[in-house]
Amino acid sequence: MLKESLRMSLCNIKANKMRSFLTILGIIIGVMAIIALITVMESATGEVTAQFESLGTGKLTVQAGGTALKNGLRETDLRRIEALENVSGISPTLSQSLSVVLDGELLEDVTVKGNGWAYFRHTPDAVAKGRPLLPIDFEQLSRVCLIDSDLAHELFSGIEPIGQQLLVKGTRFTVVGLLADPDVDDVMSMMQQSGGNGSLVMPYTTYMRLFGVKGVTGLEVYVADTDRTDDTVDALERLLDESFNYHDRSYSVINMENLLDVMDTMMGLMTNLLVGIASIALLVGGIGIMNMMLVSVTERTAEIGLRKALGAKPRSIQLQFLMESVILSLLGGMLGVALGLMVSKLLSNLMNIAFVFSPGAVALGVGFSLAVGVIFGWAPARKASNLNPIDALRSV
Repeated sequence: MLKESLRMSLCNIKANKMRSFLTILGIIIGVMAIIALITVMESATGEVTAQFESLGTGKLTVQAGGTALKNGLRETDLRRIEALENVSGISPTLSQSLSVVLDGELLEDVTVKGNGWAYFRHTPDAVAKGRPLLPIDFEQLSRVCLIDSDLAHELFSGIEPIGQQLLVKGTRFTVVGLLADPDVDDVMSMMQQSGGNGSLVMPYTTYMRLFGVKGVTGLEVYVADTDRTDDTVDALERLLDESFNYHDRSYSVINMENLLDVMDTMMGLMTNLLVGIASIALLVGGIGIMNMMLVSVTERTAEIGLRKALGAKPRSIQLQFLMESVILSLLGGMLGVALGLMVSKLLSNLMNIAFVFSPGAVALGVGFSLAVGVIFGWAPARKASNLNPIDALRSV
């Protein structure tokens, strides 16, 4: 019975090719939209997540504006933060634009930065040549620095920069390393790119002593065990509260992992919203299938009456029409999946993001189309099975 019902359903679909195509068009559009939206959103989410992770999970960013009585964090505060349990290192963020001198030649608009050794330990590819800043440089307030390729080109064109000396605010610094060129496709690198004639990085302790900096307003705190990040944040906030005498809005602590969680939640909500909107097209397609099946029942009233008169059971008639509805819906679903993957691949290329194949999106699209075929084909199939054979034969 199942094989015969399938054969008759396919024969009826082939006999009305144009009407069948127009009927499943809504299903094709709906499934295509769902596949494309979910796939593109997952691809975009993966890209954004990778960019956020490049900013450094396992790292806390502290902004400490301080109070009217205390501007920023003092050296003693920095030592206390570094001594906290589960803190593997700190790196204050200090920066200003200055002039540097080499052999009596003045170069203006150079970005001079102060960083912690923990930054180089957690960013091993930050140094292209030479050595990074070491803990001993910070302990001894060493007058050493690293320069980027722009500054090396401006000052040491055609000369090996490592080992050379230059003047910063009248103090002689020895170049011990060359910073790696930033990748412009990376968010963190874009944030670290300097303007003007390049940048120079020295130990933050040397920077504070050289420029008389008493308070640090920006700080990166590296976490040893990311599973204990929340406990570390609590301990850090308690210490900052004490440092600023529990003054409101004197500091903020940004946890990148929390930002990632918020981003994932927002992207998930956005995906669900877009899928809900795209599902409207599936609803319209389902109504189209129901309309066609009702028309088909009306056109084939005589056939139904004759089959019943010859002994066909209502169940077999219902199965035939329901199967026809499911076949139409699944056919539209498969075409929609193929087109959706093509569209999502095209959009990923246009947006310059990696295409991510989503089996879940394909399963959702096919499942939706199957559900539409069953739900919207049930009523016409039920109507066909309930036809009185005598009334049906009168229409012959």
